[in-house]
Amino acid sequence: MYAFPLRLHGILLFAGAALGWACLPGTALGQDAPSSETALVIHGGAGSISPDEMSDDHEQAYRSSLRAALQDGNEVLQNGGSALDAVQAAITTMESDTLFNAARGAVLTSENTAELDAAIMDGKTRNAGALTGVRTVKHPIRLARTIMEESYHVMFAQDGAEAFAEQQGLDLVENDYFITASRRSGDAPGSADPPASAAEGEKFGTVGAVALDDEGNLAAGTSTGGISDKEFGRVGDSPIIGAGTYAHNASCAVSATGQGEFFIRGAAAHSVASRVRFGGASLDEAAQATIDEIEALGGIGGVITLDRDGNMATPFSTQGMFRAHVDTEGDTSVRIFDQGSGE
Repeated sequence: MYAFPLRLHGILLFAGAALGWACLPGTALGQDAPSSETALVIHGGAGSISPDEMSDDHEQAYRSSLRAALQDGNEVLQNGGSALDAVQAAITTMESDTLFNAARGAVLTSENTAELDAAIMDGKTRNAGALTGVRTVKHPIRLARTIMEESYHVMFAQDGAEAFAEQQGLDLVENDYFITASRRSGDAPGSADPPASAAEGEKFGTVGAVALDDEGNLAAGTSTGGISDKEFGRVGDSPIIGAGTYAHNASCAVSATGQGEFFIRGAAAHSVASRVRFGGASLDEAAQATIDEIEALGGIGGVITLDRDGNMATPFSTQGMFRAHVDTEGDTSVRIFDQGSGE
């Protein structure tokens, strides 16, 4: 049995503000949220996703799924919850959605199994939790949060992560739970973050979220099934703090999606934060410069980023990136293809 000290992350809420949030109506899908000092950005992966090749039904399915995850995360924030709670809520929703390559709906390894990675990070304390190579944990993002709060360590792998999840009483399922019929047949519409030599048309469905709560704290999280046909215990960037996931109140929160090997080599998530904190770059400049650097290394993908002022940036070097946000004014957006506003 593990004997690790408990890390407490609860936040104190003002009673008046809590009553005010409780009286606000729930956010309807596709409608703007109540204005607040909170914000949330999510992604469902990036890739070569041309509007000419995506059916209307398929596009609408993705938009609906992104709205659902955005609503679940934003509801937490509007009810006075922490950035960590909002990130976990949004990612949990996407982990249950078979459109995305995270938990249920994950791509298959060379052994025709699903192996899952996830990470979460608290921008206030820089505490973090991560896991790689799990096969039975129903919601990897919940395990990442539990590792952060209930253990002394940051990352557990494979059998150790499974044992810790069981000890902590998290939901466990058979591996078949994660594998959909379309994944077995190879006909799933959304695929995985690509290997270093991704074929044209590859679509990657890693999910992630970054949030700002009413106390000015940031958080980030990422969850993935990795790349198709992976072998030899391959680990991508998603569960690596500073590569695919990072949050620090002094800079920003970041979640990445793309060719993990290059995002690891470029320490992509930390690179964005460092350009902001030490280089004086704006969030837009920092995020775009990092994606440009990854592309110069030979990799493609994107990042979602958010700072304590509510500034957001979502650059990508692919044809599209599934993403959605609600800003501090309560305005919401769901986008796939263009890099600017108005989609």
